[in-house]
Formats: sequence, structure tokens, C-alpha cells
Amino acid sequence: MIKNDNWLLERASQIIDPFEPSLVAQGKISYGVSSFGYDFRLADEFRSFEPPIETPCVDPKQLREAFFHTERSMDWMVPPHGFILARSLEYFRIPRNVLGFCTGKSTYSRCGVFVTITPLEPEWEGHVTFPICNLTPFPVRIYAGEGIAQVVFLEGAPPRTSYADRKGKYQRQTAVTLSKV
Repeated sequence: MIKNDNWLLERASQIIDPFEPSLVAQGKISYGVSSFGYDFRLADEFRSFEPPIETPCVDPKQLREAFFHTERSMDWMVPPHGFILARSLEYFRIPRNVLGFCTGKSTYSRCGVFVTITPLEPEWEGHVTFPICNLTPFPVRIYAGEGIAQVVFLEGAPPRTSYADRKGKYQRQTAVTLSKV
């Protein structure tokens, strides 16, 4: 079953830190509790992708720290036809019987900016690392401390093996984390 705002208000303070119990929208890209989800915020940590010109291809098995430049800022320009890695301001602790599905905010998607996030698996915890992709031929400004994506929580029977049980490689990440193999 998809969990609604009542469930979020009862349970989410143990799942999401910091937790915003209302939907904050006045002059900001909205974040906080919505009817059937939680709109989480963009942290102020960005990793821009800057591989050397001679790089023949991007290989997820050989992604190097040297390909990324890390910076902290309250706003950031995503380059035309480019992407950056970012993370959620919120730290999530997903219960064993819950799965979180994430999708980008429509405010950004209407500007040609897409956020892609894999599911938040049962018993995964950490700050969510995700790419922000700019499909336009122009730079696009994004804002830390404001909404970037929404997570919808689905509850079911607990799985036989959770993310924590299998000692997932992205467990308890606190910074923007590159791919691991």
C-alpha cells in the first residue's frame, strides 16, 4: 500500500532526518510532507563531472575521483547537456517492510532538468546520492535547501533479505558517493 501523509506524520520522524512535517512552498521549490510522499531537499554538496578530454568512455567500473570536482554552495549551475552528482539534505532510514520510490520535481523537469534515483530499499540508510541532468543547451540553476525530488513509500511484508542483511555497498553514505563495483 502507498503510504499517505497521516502515515508520514506518525512514522517519518524516525525515518527522515531532518524531517519537515508540512509542505513548505512559499517562494521556494516545495519540500516536506505531501499527500502521498515526502519532497526532499537538495544538500549544498555538488560534484561536477570533469573527465580529461582523452577519456574514451565513462565506465561505471572505473569511475575515478579525479573525474569529479567537489564544491559546496547554496546554488549551482548544471552545465548545458551535462550532469552533476548531488545528495539529499535528509538522511533516510528505510524500515524493513518499506520501499521508497523517487521521482524528480516537476518544477525542474519543466526546465529540462531530470533527477534519476534508484529505489530506497528495505533497511537502506544514508543520504541519497543522485545525478541531476540538464537536457537543455543552456545552464540551469538549482537551489540547495529546496525541494529536488519526492519519495513515495510503499509498505509490504518484510523481505527475506534486506539491503542491510546483504551489507549493501552504499549503506550509511553521508557524502556524494561515486559508483562502486
